[in-house]
Amino acid sequence: MNRTRFAAAVSLALAGGLVLAGCASDGDGSGSGAAETGNEFDLVTGGTLTVGTEGTYRPFSYHEDGGSGALTGYDIEIITAVAEKLDLEIAFQETQWDGIFAGLDAGRFDVIANQVSINPEREELYLFSTPYTVSPGVVIVPEDNTDITSLEDLAGKTTAQSRTSNWYEVATEAGATVEPVEGWAQAATLLRQGRVDATVNDKLTFLDYQETEGETGLKVAAELDDASENAFAFTKDKDTLVAAVDEALAELKEDGTIAEISEKYFGEDVSE
Repeated sequence: MNRTRFAAAVSLALAGGLVLAGCASDGDGSGSGAAETGNEFDLVTGGTLTVGTEGTYRPFSYHEDGGSGALTGYDIEIITAVAEKLDLEIAFQETQWDGIFAGLDAGRFDVIANQVSINPEREELYLFSTPYTVSPGVVIVPEDNTDITSLEDLAGKTTAQSRTSNWYEVATEAGATVEPVEGWAQAATLLRQGRVDATVNDKLTFLDYQETEGETGLKVAAELDDASENAFAFTKDKDTLVAAVDEALAELKEDGTIAEISEKYFGEDVSE
């Protein structure tokens, strides 16, 4: 298999339910690499890696220009770079999260690229690639706060948490009084207004917020021990494809492509 070196990942895709973009090049610009590739990976469409993703999950999988532009994001750029390594074209099928695993099970796509967390329940049903995102939980406070430096310091303090998030339980177990909110945006607003002392959330969420908003007046006061590892998900019969994707991810890690994509979206390498 011709595995070309890939210096920089490029966001590929057009808005729509199914988008196709040629990724492979054989050096003379003819793009015949994918056509020459057989279906050794038992793909939905030979020569094409079909990817299930939400398309509404910023900064991982979303449309530019407020939703009307091209499909892009951290996950989109990394899976596109993987497809390039494998000399495959790439197609995206946008699917709501609630139905994305059902779509994978039904054979509508070959892989899910949508920040899928690895957990024991999912590992019983699916295969996973090497994680390409590692994100610990963090305690976030105003920059001038010196009272909170650990999760234990939340005892007796007030935090803002989404009631449906696992962070709600984490904050409660730490002894905090929790102010229920709709999501991260509301939690950050309450924190910046001084109406709560802290919030517990995913580090990636905070890094994206900083990249988007600039100076926020907030900081990470503590990083939790447990970290979420996120990877591409496949059905159990795709072991050959998983091995090839892992090899591609290793090459992209080695040549700095993953770090470059990560820096673009989060300001630091979140792949390890």
